[in-house]
Amino acid sequence: MSESGKIALVTGAGSGIGRAVALALSAAGYHLAVTGRREEPLQALARETVGEVLVVPADLTDPVSVSTLFDAVKNHFGRLDVLFNNAGVNAPPVNIEDLPFEQWKAVIDTNVTGVFLCTQAAFRIMKDQSPRGGRIINNGSISSSKPRPNSAPYTASKHAVLGLTRSTALDGRKYDIACGQIDIGNTETPMAAKMKSGVLQPDLSIKVEPTFDVAHVANAVVHMAGLPLDTNILEMTIMATKMPLVGRG
Repeated sequence: MSESGKIALVTGAGSGIGRAVALALSAAGYHLAVTGRREEPLQALARETVGEVLVVPADLTDPVSVSTLFDAVKNHFGRLDVLFNNAGVNAPPVNIEDLPFEQWKAVIDTNVTGVFLCTQAAFRIMKDQSPRGGRIINNGSISSSKPRPNSAPYTASKHAVLGLTRSTALDGRKYDIACGQIDIGNTETPMAAKMKSGVLQPDLSIKVEPTFDVAHVANAVVHMAGLPLDTNILEMTIMATKMPLVGRG
């Protein structure tokens, strides 16, 4: 299915899930705006796309930087149809009592405040454009419902993202803005590389966990993005089939 002419913004697009989703959206016919902290990987991504791409480096924890980003998208394309709130960071897996405040704050600022600021800016564009409305897709995590050991900042942030997703889905109705969340478990990206060497389990054992191709995540996001605005996938989980999540694993 081609979405030729529609505009999609992907945050955290320089690597991993964001990069894969940006390429898949481009292949599906979307014009792209891509953002991240570093310009070089964004420019490298832009060289691999098949359609128009606007590269705007930004710090999503800074309201001024976010406003500049969305102003650039509006000025360049005139509208915004899809926002993929993907940018996120993690903290080292240390005991909660040993976690520095600065690392807690860095995760919350990016994973929660960044999503809020981008959602707020997207609302301001989507509610006034013609045709009205748009779609926001948040990158959650299986951590939005199931924590891993020593993951308090990341888990708390993804629980908060789930709350933002549900509030956004409700508050967006009056503007024809749909919002959904994709919760991802163990996709094959640099962030999940540690799964192959073994990760800490709830019983304090170390076990290798399976992963799956990030292309399947990208295809799922493209499917969510392409739905008509009277239809919404509120929450989707995509995961390695045999990862220890369901029941006793």
